[in-house]
Parts: sequence; structure tokens; C-alpha cells
Amino acid sequence: MTLSETAYAKINLALHVRRRREDGYHELETLFAFVDDGDRLSAAPAEADSLNTHGEFAARIDDPFNNIVGQALSALPHGKGWSVTLEKHLPVAAGLGGGSADAGAVFRMVEAAYGLPDDWHACAATLGADVPACVLSRPCVGTGTGTDLAEVAENDLAGCPVLLVNPRQPVPTGPVFKAWDQIDRGPMPTGTLREIALQGRNDLEAPAVAICPVIADVLAALRETGPFLARMSGSGATCFALYDSEAGLEAAADKIAEVQPDWWQMSGKLR
Repeated sequence: MTLSETAYAKINLALHVRRRREDGYHELETLFAFVDDGDRLSAAPAEADSLNTHGEFAARIDDPFNNIVGQALSALPHGKGWSVTLEKHLPVAAGLGGGSADAGAVFRMVEAAYGLPDDWHACAATLGADVPACVLSRPCVGTGTGTDLAEVAENDLAGCPVLLVNPRQPVPTGPVFKAWDQIDRGPMPTGTLREIALQGRNDLEAPAVAICPVIADVLAALRETGPFLARMSGSGATCFALYDSEAGLEAAADKIAEVQPDWWQMSGKLR
């Protein structure tokens, strides 16, 4: 039996950094959302675990089996072994939770075949702050380091057309958080997804732009296409734009491809 899952691209519709904790991590309030496209994984029973990677960004994975997919496999019961294939379509160090999304897909494949252990959430959190949300891959509010999750009562952005754009410049998360000015600009708003997204912000946008200035160019290019919201995701460098119509999305994607043909982009809908 072969299992398959999409590792849905994660975006942060809002990301409020409240304070730097004594343990070195940061207290966050974030609204996770997921696009209906991303990396793709498949798994088949095998004598031992193995991981084969291909796709546009596979070369960015230096040690395939020591990455987060291998760690997720090692952490979960899945029989004697799995032969896993990863099609890496999402850029690395891009604010899309690509590795976390891959791990989340592994969790869902294990769930389908064997069920998840009761402590799956704690297990996922040890792999990365975004992993528990990526296991669910549906809209939720993350607090603490992002691992404490609460579902959103009303998902009024389901099916919303979304465009992701990355300038093909990786931005490591650590330096961006370190560059945050430690000013608490207030809590994330409450309400529906759309209300939180429109009234919220990304506190990592300014420090990320300082490290990778082309992010500002990506945001400017997206805003010129007429979305109702354009914002950076996570710690960058990927930015997203939300549109009221498929036609608006398609026109925007064509325009970005024309003026910046070297930028990576992905079109889809919010889950």
C-alpha cells in the first residue's frame, strides 16, 4: 500500500511578536493558514526507512535523511520501515514552513496507516514550532512559541485565491528574530480570519527587509496587483497576496511573471 500526502504551504496571515523569553524563544501570537498546494510525499512499506528527494528545491536539502522528514519518521511508529519520496516544490528558508509541512505530511500518513500516539502534539513540537499546526494544516491561532493551538471559529477565507512569491533568496529564521526591535506593538486582534488578517501585522517584516531588502520589492510588486491584502509570511522571504477573485489572482500571477520572471511563485486557494 502506498500512501501519499501534500505538504501544504503554511502562511502566517498575522504574526505578532510580544516579547523575548528568558529561554531565548519568543512569545508569539500568530494566525496560521494553509494553501492547497505544496510539497508532495509518498510512502511505501520497506525493510528500513529511506528518503528520496527530487523537485526544484531538492538540492537545498544537504543531508536528506537527517532532515525533519527523517526525524519525523524516527519519532513515530510506522512498522518495519518506509520508503519515502519527497517532491520538493517549496523553497527552503522561505517563511512557508516547508520542512515543517513535510513533517506534518508524515504525521498524517502515519495517522492514516496506524493512528497517531496520544502525545503526537508534544512529539511534533519537539521537531519545530510550526510542526503541530502543519500536522493539522487548517486555520488556527498559535500562541506561546506557536505550538499552543486554538481552532478559529469562522473560516471566512476558505477558498480565497492566494499568490505566493519568493525572490529566491533564503532568509534564515534566527537572524530575523534576533533583529526584532523588542517593541511589543500589541496583541493580535480577534474575529474571523479575514478580520484578523486585515487588522493584524507581521512584526518580523521590518527586520527581514533589513536583512533581505528585496522583500520590500516583492511586497510592492504584489500590492500593485490590487489584492485586498499583501504581507510577508513568517520570517520571509516569501510574501503572499489575497484576492477577491480567481481573475484577479491570474492577472497578478501573469504580471509578476512578466516583470520578475526569475521570482518563484505559486498560485492556489486557502484551505
